[in-house]
Amino acid sequence: MAKIKTAYFCQSCGFESAKWLGKCPSCQQWNTFVEEVIDKGPKNAPDWKTSTPTTSRVNKPAKVQEIAYTEDHRLVTPDKELNRVLGGGIVGGSLVLIGGEPGIGKSTLMLQVALTIPKLKILYVSGEESEQQIKLRAERILPNPVSDCYILTETSTQNIFKQIEILEPSLVIIDSIQTLHSAHIESTPGSVSQVKECTAELLRFAKETNTPVFLIGHITKDGMIAGPKILEHMVDTVLQFEGDRHHVYRILRAIKNRFGAASELGIYEMQGSGLREVSNPSEILLSQREEPLSGVTISATMEGMRPMLIETQALVSTSPYGTPQRSATGFDTKRMNMLLAVLEKRCGFRLGAKDVFLNIAGGMRVEDPSIDLGLAAAIISSHEDMPVPYKVCFAAEIGLSGEIRAVTRIEQRIAEAEKLGFEQIFISRYNKKGLDLSKYKIEIKTVAKIEEVFSLLFG
Repeated sequence: MAKIKTAYFCQSCGFESAKWLGKCPSCQQWNTFVEEVIDKGPKNAPDWKTSTPTTSRVNKPAKVQEIAYTEDHRLVTPDKELNRVLGGGIVGGSLVLIGGEPGIGKSTLMLQVALTIPKLKILYVSGEESEQQIKLRAERILPNPVSDCYILTETSTQNIFKQIEILEPSLVIIDSIQTLHSAHIESTPGSVSQVKECTAELLRFAKETNTPVFLIGHITKDGMIAGPKILEHMVDTVLQFEGDRHHVYRILRAIKNRFGAASELGIYEMQGSGLREVSNPSEILLSQREEPLSGVTISATMEGMRPMLIETQALVSTSPYGTPQRSATGFDTKRMNMLLAVLEKRCGFRLGAKDVFLNIAGGMRVEDPSIDLGLAAAIISSHEDMPVPYKVCFAAEIGLSGEIRAVTRIEQRIAEAEKLGFEQIFISRYNKKGLDLSKYKIEIKTVAKIEEVFSLLFG
């Protein structure tokens, strides 16, 4: 009897070790190593296609100049938000991984895509739900699907590939990758070895048949996609489905994309009949208020190629305890501390003994530095209890010396503010170069120092 080969894998990052370790040398996590059985089977074991061994085809090197290149033929879906995030549509032979919290809507989004692409044969493989459960959801989303959507409840990759050979679908959706298991590995489903092997088999299938494959993935308590980190390296595109289950809006964000920009995002509204695309996110991110309020400003930001106007809120109050609190929701806390230091050093506002709370409305998380000026104006507005006019917005970065720095794509930000009816926008004076101010109806205020902004706003 042959000796069973085992190895220890870190369940956090996938690091492999011959013996058990208390602390992972790769990700520095404690008590994450689990023993798994390694059994790859015979050397010439069949690949995803049971009739063809992997050794039957040998690739040869070719000159770059001699490689035939054709433009990627993209499958354009009826979901415009998904098309934007993927870079214009689904690329043939691509492997796309979608991660998100439980109950956020990953399965609903993928089933909605499978039901709405016209005249296409799609295989939806579920390892988590029964056929009846999926049928109930499909009836709620789209009672009369326009595509040939086939449902398969299976977790064995060998059985899945047999059905794929028979059906020959144009698109495959796997829900989820953590539930699949391969006969080549004796570990339990969801382990590092199984996730790696199943993803590798699906990757070979996608590349050899030019069939796009979508993988739905679970996430850990830290918000990372469960399984080894190599999983994200293997796939072509990694999408993160974000949002709060207590709110109706969901954000589909591209973290990695080999076929497009990795900074795009799509916004959906969760309804009883599925996910509705939000074509103009600025309108939902701006609250409709009757009277001006202190501590609230509007900032023009960019997410990929899409300009958005978001509401930035600040609350400054006297600290009832000895140590002042600093809290930011949807914004980097370290950058908030930097802005507070600039306001105290360059503008003379005494904020050292004050509690400061920042919030980006709508559950958004923004990393664009162009909202610096809007946040600074909101902080001073709350500190002085003087509201900023509602029809004023901001688009500029603040430097450590208090200078107002230029930001990219200023024309698109100004056009978005003008479209939504704003009357004034504050930008950096250094953005003025090459900018034709006469073609805009909105009043454009160009400033170079942060003191100029506060004198114009509050006198």
